[in-house]
Amino acid sequence: MIRYELLRSVSVTRLSLVILAGSAAILSAQTVKIEGLIKARSGATMVVQTVDSPKIVVLLTDNTQAGQIQGVLKVRRKEMSMAALIPGLAVQVEGTYDDQHQLVAKTVKFKGNDLERAQSIQAGLHETKAQAEENRADLEKQSAALQAQHEALKQQQVALSAQEERISANREKIAANKAAIQAAVARFGQLDDYYILDEVTVYFANGKTALDPKYQPQLHELAKKAMTIEAYMVQVVGYASASGSAALNQKLSEDRAHNVANFLIQRGNIPLTNMLAPGAMGESRQVGNDKTADGEAQNRRVLVRILQNKGVAGVSDPSF
Repeated sequence: MIRYELLRSVSVTRLSLVILAGSAAILSAQTVKIEGLIKARSGATMVVQTVDSPKIVVLLTDNTQAGQIQGVLKVRRKEMSMAALIPGLAVQVEGTYDDQHQLVAKTVKFKGNDLERAQSIQAGLHETKAQAEENRADLEKQSAALQAQHEALKQQQVALSAQEERISANREKIAANKAAIQAAVARFGQLDDYYILDEVTVYFANGKTALDPKYQPQLHELAKKAMTIEAYMVQVVGYASASGSAALNQKLSEDRAHNVANFLIQRGNIPLTNMLAPGAMGESRQVGNDKTADGEAQNRRVLVRILQNKGVAGVSDPSF
């Protein structure tokens, strides 16, 4: 009788464990929906920040469906490439958690205006950072100049009034530069920072969008270098000269960026998951004098960069 009761107790315990394991498996397979902001992207891995959690790891697979929500009622969805899933984009993710508590995405949805906003941030991120660094340097120079002026005031009592007016003007300029720097720093806080490890500029003839074969070797070399870098992303941004209408120039910059991106994907073998969505800046950010032929030629360009996300790579300084 005692042996029978022991066997019965063991059987009940085993059955309870099986039920608990089955319940855990069912819970892990339940569909989860989250809404948040993409904070970082590296290949098939995204980091999404939600209201409840600052870091949810989302895995993208070949079965993940990315789409743009359309229509007044937001019920229609336009299929999109996963290259559109860039840092700064607000998304709705539906999927299930795996054993590592990573959310395996079944669908990723986003709004068209959110994508345009995120692309604009991506295209201008590095230019804005360079401007902020320049502002910081100017601020340091102005502070040094201000100190020198104070020393000069001690020795030049006769010019005291004129010097005070100059100091007042410099202080206003410093305050304006501080405000610009603070705004830039706040903007950078929205996205993880990137290293720029290499870049190639491709130029186009007036009104043309086809890739000139002479740039193909440079793009091949850039693609080969990118594949040697951990957690790399490739950014492609198109520009146009100011000649012609703004709408036409926007279309030209978009077609140029897409042609270069397609070459990198098809001929350079860069995976889609490592490509940021091509940016089109139209006639904005002119680098050459738009009043001369040489200046306009410099503005008809596509900028290609190899980026490395510091947060995802887990490094503090690139070794390239």
